[in-house]
Order: sequence, then structure tokens, then C-alpha cells
Amino acid sequence: MAENDIGDWFRNIPIISRWWFTLSIMFPLLGRIGLLHPYYMVLSFQLIFYKFQIWRLFTCIVFFPLSPQTGFHYLINLYFLYSYSTRLETGVFDGRPADYLFLLIFNSIALILLGFAMNLMFLMDAIILSVLYIWCQLNKDQIVSFWFGTQFKAMYLPWVLAAFNMILGQGGLMEIIGIFVGHMYFFLMFKYPQDFGGRRFLTTPAFLYNYLPNRRGGVAGFGQAPASRRDNSNRGANAFGGSGNRLGDD
Repeated sequence: MAENDIGDWFRNIPIISRWWFTLSIMFPLLGRIGLLHPYYMVLSFQLIFYKFQIWRLFTCIVFFPLSPQTGFHYLINLYFLYSYSTRLETGVFDGRPADYLFLLIFNSIALILLGFAMNLMFLMDAIILSVLYIWCQLNKDQIVSFWFGTQFKAMYLPWVLAAFNMILGQGGLMEIIGIFVGHMYFFLMFKYPQDFGGRRFLTTPAFLYNYLPNRRGGVAGFGQAPASRRDNSNRGANAFGGSGNRLGDD
């Protein structure tokens, strides 16, 4: 029964989030047990452009260096990846896997360019925060619960996570970079066209639709914030799973 339950849970994860979640488990575990050395998965301008080790453009996104000191942080990463990627893919991107994949591609490219400029090696933290930030902006008035029973609007969650990691001595730089890239996508795709009447600068390449065609039943047109962004403003959510309550509710 337990195996069936786990299998059903895994198959119910939407396709793009499922692959991202799986690869983000597989590569760190391969590095941990020694089948793949972390050296071959870091982002390196010199090795990519002079040694043509192109795979590093991918592995730097899904690899995380596991150790007894980083294990808890990695598990939190996996939770946020699963939770907020799934919410986003089944929310505004419902029925549009190609559009969601393009979001991840755009954010990854932006992070890799920043990684080159800032000499960063691993980008898992930043890519997850960029996706979490986009969900929080699309559901900014929804109340979320954090550790120790604290509750606040979703729009503050990325900043709370950045501050939390700073307090724990992990810097918070990756969270800030993720917030920046997430905001760049959110502004170009949603805010600038809708709130400022500007042109839409981001368009999903047609070839992605050939591999991941749209499905019927999507909740909102691509590039348009969902109506539930307003309707869900008073519904609670928990940053670490489950559901929260509105501030002041019993």
C-alpha cells in the first residue's frame, strides 16, 4: 500500500515539476555517493567555453553539494521546489507545460549569466527562490504561515527566507539573486504588459509547443494573471505545507 501511495503521489506531480524534482534528487545523490564528482557539475565559464563542457549549464541548476552540514538546507530546498513549482504549474500555467518550461529556461539563463559575473558555482537555491517569488507575486495577498506560527502575506515570504538565511549565517545572497530574477520574469511577463500597457517581451518558442502542447482546461491565458489571484487573497496557506488561517481567525 505504501508503495502505491508514493507512486500515486509522484505521478500526480505535474510533468515539468516532476522532472525538475526528480533531477534535483538524482544529481545530488550521485554526487554524494561518489558516482559523479561535484567538480564536474559546477558552473565554470572557463570549462564551458574553453573546454566545451556544456553539460555544466544544466548540472549547476539541479546539483547541490550534500554533506551533514547542508543536508537540512537541501531538504528545505526540495520542499519549496515541490510545493511552489507544483502550485505554479497547476495554477496560472495549468494546461501549459511549454510555457512553464520556458519560465524555467528563462530564469536559468538569467541566473547562469549572473553566475558567470559573480563567480557562482551552484544555482539550485536561486532557481527555486525565483519560482517561489513568482508564485508569491501572483498570490501576494494570500496569508502564509512560517515557522513558530508567524503569519504574513505571501508577497513577503521570499524576503523572510532571505533574512532567515542571513540570520543562520548562510549569507542570503542566493535568495536575493533568485528574487531579482523572479521579479524580472514577473515584470516582463505580467506586470509591464498588464499594468503599464507595454508590449510583451517574453514569448515561448514555438518548438516547445511541439513537444509539450497545450491542454484544455487551463485556468488562465498565458501572460495573464489568474482571476484566483484576487479570489484567493483571503485564503490561508502554509509555507511549509498544509493550510494556514487569516490573521485574527480562530
